Amino acid sequence: MTDANAYLDLETLRTTPVDADPFDHIILPGFIRKEVLQKVHNAYPKVGKPGSYPMESLEFGQAFAEMAAALRGPELAAVLAEKFDMDLSGRPTMLTVRDMCRLKDGQIHTDSNGKLITVLLYMNPQWEETGGRLRLLRSNQGLDDYVTEVPPQEGTLLAFKCTPDAWHGHKPFEGQRRTLQLNYVVDQSYLTRENRRHRVSAFFKKLRFAS
Repeated sequence: MTDANAYLDLETLRTTPVDADPFDHIILPGFIRKEVLQKVHNAYPKVGKPGSYPMESLEFGQAFAEMAAALRGPELAAVLAEKFDMDLSGRPTMLTVRDMCRLKDGQIHTDSNGKLITVLLYMNPQWEETGGRLRLLRSNQGLDDYVTEVPPQEGTLLAFKCTPDAWHGHKPFEGQRRTLQLNYVVDQSYLTRENRRHRVSAFFKKLRFAS
């Protein structure tokens, strides 16, 4: 059984306040422990293509598997339930992986109403690019109407409640932008539909990028 604290700084997350501007969220650099970052990098799935892929559809090493188990474990769920005042007991989790970013990615959106909480974990070295920095927005009227910007640097966590006003997006970037997305979702039927959709999407992406 994975020791969640070996990979995740749960205690600092527990003491980090929720920021309500522009919607309930937490930003925590260094959430993935520094001493395991290189191991996780080495074990990260070799996707090599843009798009979002269910973890179960990919091949990866042991350190990545252990960190994923820590992310899906009861310890993180308990902390997030307390921080966001939400009952997550029995809620299924969905973990998807991104490796490459396209110029068209990052358009302004909110996450679907089948998702309760979104957790983004970034696995990129020092980020110097102006694009690819996720912006938390006041509205859907443009990327310049933002409150804060999150550079996708390795070990950084962004967690937020999936509410109708949780607008976010980023300026265009093309290249490697490694991101793990963990979602607590409403029920198993939603998870089954989403996994089916991701599998179909991944199949057609594989055909397109192989040609």
